[in-house]
Amino acid sequence: MPNLRRMSGRAVLAVFESFGFEVQSRKGSHVKLRRIGPHGERQTLTIPDHSELDTGTLRAIVRQATRYISTDDLKPHFYR
Repeated sequence: MPNLRRMSGRAVLAVFESFGFEVQSRKGSHVKLRRIGPHGERQTLTIPDHSELDTGTLRAIVRQATRYISTDDLKPHFYR
């Protein structure tokens, strides 16, 4: 498996905004993103707005995002 990139929270937010997610709320350093899926379901992700995300945190975010977005679409953004 390829290595995860080192990314900031803002870079991750930009990636998910390109997939149609919008900022729903912000509490402290965490940003809640939401979009409405094709069948009307709410799809929610929470991203920490840190200068650099830990590898495990980023891996968990990508794993949660695969519930809504295919792995093939996510790989170019998050893996080398």
